[in-house]
Amino acid sequence: MFVSHAVYGLRVAANMALPGLPLQPDSEVYDVRIRLKDWTALPTTLPASVDFFYASSQDAGGDQSNLRVGVLPGGDYFGFFYNDEVRFVVERQGREVWGDWPENYTLEDACTYLLGPVLGFVLRLRGVTCLHASAVAVNELAIALVGSQGAGKSTTAAALARRGFSVITDDVVALVEDEESFLVQPGYPRVNLWSDSVHTLFGSDEALPRITATWDKRYLALGDNGFGFASKPLPLGAIYVLGAREAASAAPVIDDLGGSNALRELVTNTYVNYLLDRDMRSREFDLLTRLVVRIPIRGVRLPADSFAVFDLAKAIANDARRVMAPNPPDATSKDV
Repeated sequence: MFVSHAVYGLRVAANMALPGLPLQPDSEVYDVRIRLKDWTALPTTLPASVDFFYASSQDAGGDQSNLRVGVLPGGDYFGFFYNDEVRFVVERQGREVWGDWPENYTLEDACTYLLGPVLGFVLRLRGVTCLHASAVAVNELAIALVGSQGAGKSTTAAALARRGFSVITDDVVALVEDEESFLVQPGYPRVNLWSDSVHTLFGSDEALPRITATWDKRYLALGDNGFGFASKPLPLGAIYVLGAREAASAAPVIDDLGGSNALRELVTNTYVNYLLDRDMRSREFDLLTRLVVRIPIRGVRLPADSFAVFDLAKAIANDARRVMAPNPPDATSKDV
């Protein structure tokens, strides 16, 4: 028996309810079918028979990569193999996913990979370009928060949630282009945060629950306690590229990025771009080239003090209201 979910614009049928994803009405119509702990249809020679094309950096011990990805014999399936023995197989058209994990792991552990890189790759196989970003609703439009690892994307999204703005998605921003806009697809109602961010936002590392018992990462539940979740697609209104922290800056500085700089930043910060083939990269580049012409791309110079995240959230919200207004040069907005 399968249960139904919706995430990143995908209708998902899974043989287990996926943690953090609300259940949807049962339906025989779906985009992706996920079978967990159901390995019977797959080759018993995995991963020895896989033709690997990607290996991530090595683990702390230096013995093996954290993740290897390759093509299974016959070319119809991709395999994801993590060094903790979690593994997934993805059908080439992005319609089927299988997953398995060792006895000392839980479904919650496995879903940290499934709801991130694995479904991110499924989206890519289905022709959807994804930013490595978080997105928040401002004035019925989406703003995306882009930046390198550790830049504070999720932390800023959570700070905006504390200011009353609804979060659309965390970590994966799936973009679907139509004639008039780029629609940001909703993720699932959580923002995942490292403990230091939880302490900054809520005053204690223990203020939020862990995503699993084995990870030092926690989550802010959306839709609860006044933290909003935007469950419908919204047009992209602006993108904010979070830069490095500057010791001389006491407050965030926001300005326009030039066209070539904006394109370079976006190409650098797309999701699972290390797994793209030539056709995927070409589709991504074409979409992003159109996007930077139509959407304001704003650069953010961050203050040195990480505790200024609420000032950062306020500055981004106010700037977004100005640049997304019908007549930005004449628009005014009241501080939130």
